Amino acid sequence: MIRASNKGKGVHRVKQFMENLLENRSTNEAFDFYVTCESCGEEYGNTVVRFSKAGMFPVTQSEKILWNALYEQEMRIARQTAVRNAAEQMNYCPICKRVVCNQCFVICDELDMCKHCAASLQQDGMPVLSDVVGTTV
Repeated sequence: MIRASNKGKGVHRVKQFMENLLENRSTNEAFDFYVTCESCGEEYGNTVVRFSKAGMFPVTQSEKILWNALYEQEMRIARQTAVRNAAEQMNYCPICKRVVCNQCFVICDELDMCKHCAASLQQDGMPVLSDVVGTTV
């Protein structure tokens, strides 16, 4: 979702931006990538995906080569999925330059920004996502 003043730059730029922020805590058993909201600390994009060969052990050199290639392929797909998920749930604040979640980002009249900056600049706005419908900052 990444909202900012230059929305027309394209999805590729947003995904590349999220790719750079993605943290990895994958193991040999499962893939786990996430982005942390720099305001509230919540994690987004992290759907843990189990490696298809988890718990199995290759015996021959040929199996090891195949399993390594399969692991890399599945990891790449899990990473791309996490990037897409995070991009739908995160926003870039043009004021403080932080990446924040939809709950910490508000739509204002002049410029969309994080709740912290909106409060500091005395700007009213509606959160992109709110627990309570109709809440303003």
